[in-house]
Amino acid sequence: MSLLDRLKNAFNAFSSRDPAAYSYQRPYYGMVSSTNPSRKRLNYGNERSIIASIYNRISVDCAQIKMEVVRVDDEDRYIETIKDSGLNNVLTTEANIDQAPTDFRQDIFLSLIDEGTIAVVPVDTDIASDGTESYEILTMRVGKITEWFPDRVRVNLYNDRNGQKQDLIVRKDKVAIIPNPFYSIMNEPNSTLKRLTRKLNMLDVVDEQQSSGKLDIIIQLPYVIKSEARKAQAERRRKDIEEQLAGSKYGIAYTDGTEHITQLNRPAENNLLNQVDYLTNMLFSQLGMTQAILDGSADEQTMNNYYERTIAPLVNAVTEEFTRKFISKNSRTRGVCVKYFNDPFKFVPTSKLPDLADKLTRGEIATSNEMRSILGWKPSSDPNADELRNPNLNKQAEETEPIPNSGGENQNDE
Repeated sequence: MSLLDRLKNAFNAFSSRDPAAYSYQRPYYGMVSSTNPSRKRLNYGNERSIIASIYNRISVDCAQIKMEVVRVDDEDRYIETIKDSGLNNVLTTEANIDQAPTDFRQDIFLSLIDEGTIAVVPVDTDIASDGTESYEILTMRVGKITEWFPDRVRVNLYNDRNGQKQDLIVRKDKVAIIPNPFYSIMNEPNSTLKRLTRKLNMLDVVDEQQSSGKLDIIIQLPYVIKSEARKAQAERRRKDIEEQLAGSKYGIAYTDGTEHITQLNRPAENNLLNQVDYLTNMLFSQLGMTQAILDGSADEQTMNNYYERTIAPLVNAVTEEFTRKFISKNSRTRGVCVKYFNDPFKFVPTSKLPDLADKLTRGEIATSNEMRSILGWKPSSDPNADELRNPNLNKQAEETEPIPNSGGENQNDE
């Protein structure tokens, strides 16, 4: 390309000739918001306590697990990924104009554990190319169910056309309605998590009262306060001390030698903190979590137990509902379904990987290139690296292969 052509095709965002893509002016594009209106916000009481960190940890771990539209055999074994599927594109490439697939999956799980039951609605669809009555899903959104009907639900859903949330009444067989497997623990009115939330809110109220700036003192005057005149005199004395403290630079006041001041701003003794600790430990045990999972110090066995007891039920609930609602019956008979894939070597220490790789390759379970991809290395160009074979046995066979001598007899007959 010549220099003149390069100058003609040069692009700069601030001097763009394409006003539809970039503009430094202030045209009207629709509703304006300083924050992302499509982002999930936790319910009141959950966003400012340990509950928010628990929700965020679970949703992030669930979002890291890949979900794909795949084909399986009669034994439910993975065969291939259907990459030309619209639903697979939503789960792996782009969910909608605002969300990447990981962000979309996190939105699903964060809304699920916060609301208890959610609806995942296909927003943009198209007619399937195979000529059947099924349809291709192009974009999807997570919505909140506000009303239930016999065969329909009312869903509060974000509309990216006008930037506002709107209510839609949709058929139950056209949307994925996903319940929280831990509903009785996290979303019931008297569940362990709701009780913990109420105790944390009460503890916040006590902390605000203790840090409100009040002195909480009692002034003992040198006379008996029974008559109205003495009460008025005591009130004037109290106001006088208040004015001294408020008007003093360092908060100093003087009293008479016969007056005594008793300070009461000691923390009130209550068992709220003990109840919070008890409910937190109970919640962790019921969810299969520990404090070590939140602070990142959990060992391999603890993390595997957490993924098996907490993460797997949530992800499995989503994939089953997606298969039931968004994969036609004809496709399901051909082995098409939505499955999730977790990395089994995620929590294996680096010191154990060489021994594990040697056992898998010698047992002809994984190829050399598959193990290299687990380590994050580029695949080898050696054709033997893609074969399932025991390299030690093959090497031994090559070394013991008979070599003919000049006389036509084998030298290693023995």
